[in-house]
Amino acid sequence: MERIPILKVGQYLLITIQVDLHDKMILALQDELTNMIVKTGARGILIDISALEIVDSFIGRVLAQVASCAKLLDAETVVTGMRPAVAITMVELGISMKGVHTALNAEDGMELLNDILHRDEYAHDFSAIN
Repeated sequence: MERIPILKVGQYLLITIQVDLHDKMILALQDELTNMIVKTGARGILIDISALEIVDSFIGRVLAQVASCAKLLDAETVVTGMRPAVAITMVELGISMKGVHTALNAEDGMELLNDILHRDEYAHDFSAIN
């Protein structure tokens, strides 16, 4: 079975999906990603889906579940490269991407992750003072 590589870049995990996903592949990615978050202590996940032309309801739900699992493991998730047709399809299917931040491209996504993590660190530092 094909595998989607997960790269560690600093305190982030980077996933670029370059193949059409099928159900077993996205479930395997979900398992592997949650294990990698725990193993590496990653604070952020960037998932680039710019190569995907179609996201069905199952894959959309699993992406949302990945973000929920990551949040429980103290990591933020940013999805980048979503095509307009994919976004429209997800809205029409009623797929909620709660907890998933989005950016146009990977560079913007990394900036967003940095901003989120620095904001969280600042809030944590400030609450420790009070």
